[in-house]
Amino acid sequence: MIHINIGSNLDSKFGTKFKNISIAINLLIDSKLKIKKISNFYETPSYPNKKLPKFVNIGLIAEYDFDHTKLIRIISSIEKNIGRIKSKKNDPRVCDIDIIDFNGLIKTDKILKLPHPRSHSRNFVLYPIKEIDPKWIHPVSKKNVDFLIKQLSQISRIEITRLSKSVII
Repeated sequence: MIHINIGSNLDSKFGTKFKNISIAINLLIDSKLKIKKISNFYETPSYPNKKLPKFVNIGLIAEYDFDHTKLIRIISSIEKNIGRIKSKKNDPRVCDIDIIDFNGLIKTDKILKLPHPRSHSRNFVLYPIKEIDPKWIHPVSKKNVDFLIKQLSQISRIEITRLSKSVII
């Protein structure tokens, strides 16, 4: 299975950060990504500058008949279409789509690192995964999602809120 995380902390020409994520999912579906499950929205403070707008994120599980290089090109195009402008690391953005796990593939090149190199330490990645795939195991560490969540700091485990709001597709 393929795990993808989508986040936003800025409104766009399309609407709210929630709308940005819904549009991104629909564009992924149009690109032949077969979505199996989508988590609720999760809200977290911006990191490292908590004065910036809060992020909302979702996780999803999907299947894809093509390789990861094609998917990353599609993702980049979707981010641009929604209005993402590449800027400094951790700056606010209208759309951020990350491949967390691509069928357990372990790969590092100049375009993509799989699994996502910081997935094991991000609350906004792990909590959605726990919701939609509680038996997920990190391809490199071989640790399950519950173990990885327990490794998060107390603050990281507290500073995340599962919203009752769901994605509209």
